[in-house]
Formats: sequence, C-alpha cells, structure tokens
Amino acid sequence: MIKRKKPLLNRVPRHLAIILDGNGRWAKKRGLARTEGHKKGAMNLKNIALFANELGIEVMSVYAFSTENWSRPQEEVDYLMKLPKLFEEQFRDSFKDNSIRVAFSGRRDRLSKANVDLLERIEKDTASRDGMTLNICLDYGSKDEIIRAVKEVVKEVQENKLPLDAIHEETLGKHLYTSEFPDVDYLIRTSGELRLSNFLLWQVAYAEFYFTKTPWPAFGRTKFLRALISYAKRQRRFGGLKG
Repeated sequence: MIKRKKPLLNRVPRHLAIILDGNGRWAKKRGLARTEGHKKGAMNLKNIALFANELGIEVMSVYAFSTENWSRPQEEVDYLMKLPKLFEEQFRDSFKDNSIRVAFSGRRDRLSKANVDLLERIEKDTASRDGMTLNICLDYGSKDEIIRAVKEVVKEVQENKLPLDAIHEETLGKHLYTSEFPDVDYLIRTSGELRLSNFLLWQVAYAEFYFTKTPWPAFGRTKFLRALISYAKRQRRFGGLKG
C-alpha cells in the first residue's frame, strides 16, 4: 500500500491574490536595470504558481500591470508589454505538465493586437485544465472594473432585461472579470507597501491580508509558505463572532 504524503498545510485559501511589488527596487539595489527586476519577477511567478498548485490553491490572482502603470517611462512600459510572450515561453511546458489553467483579467482595448491574440490563445489552450487557475491581472484597475460592471447592469435595466429591485451583490459580481471565481480569501503584498493600490477592491471585502518587506523577486517558496502558515492560523469571522 502506497503511503500518501501529508499535506504541508491543513488549510489554504481557495482564492489567493498577490500584489507583485518591488521588482524595480530589487533591481536598483543590485545596480541592475528595472527591466531585469521585472524579468526576475516573471520567473518567480512561474515558480510560485507551480508551488501554489501543489498546495491545492484553486485560484491565484496576481497584479501584473495596473491601469495606472501606463504612466511609467515608455521604455519600461514597452518591456512590460513583452513579458506576456516571455512568460508564456517559460511556463508553457511546466504548466501543461501540471494542468494549470491561465486566465487574464483587465482591459484589452489598449493592448497590442499581438498581445490580445496571445492572451486569447493561452486562455483557449488551457481552458480545459483541472489544476489551479492562474489569473493574471493585466491593464487592470478595480475602480475601472466596477464602473464597467455597473454600466452593464444599467444597460440590462434600461433594456428591461433586469428589474431594478433584482439588483443585489451577486448581480454586480456576475459582471466582474472574476465572476467565475470565489471571492479572495487571502491577499499578499510584497516589498513593504501597506495599501491595495486599486486591486480587487470588491473581491477582497472579507479577505485576510499579509504584508512583507521582501520584494517580489526574492519572495521564494520558503517565504511564500511562511505567509500561508500565517493564514492557516487565522480565525475568519466574516463580520460575525467566533463560536
């Protein structure tokens, strides 16, 4: 009889969100170009995604590029727009071997046609996989997402497809990019900042938070596991009292 390994943790979040912060600062500290930090961060994302899949996390949403990041220096933006192709080349085989699905949340009207085609192809090619879903938030902003969702709901009301008194939390939730996923259970932000920066504001309403000074490129498996151990020890009440 084969003895199965005991799970590393007795409880993990169904939906984990990570703000991948500190790539540029990590590079600057080492005398490297900011682009080198983003490249290192992309490779770390692959490693952490594989580990999260092993641990049984169902969805991992990561903040890769915000709606505000377009204001960064053009050279940096141009490099960041090359990362989807680089990342796909790096993760394709290992993600296939581990049945990891990839989805993308965010606007696509400001991306190049090449990137839009790439995102759509990746989503189509990985759609049937039954492992973890890696949800990459690209050109994403939570306020922008909520406004878009509200407009869609208003349109349904105007077209008499939805009664006004039928609008509930679930109604708006169905129009968010993350409509197929459960709400976020746990949010991790690296590199020492203590804010959400317009990331998944609706979805993190009752999430637990974890902030670390470690920049994303240096946030390896050991530090990631330490963050998840912290989550496993917490008592979630969702506004109620502990029984």
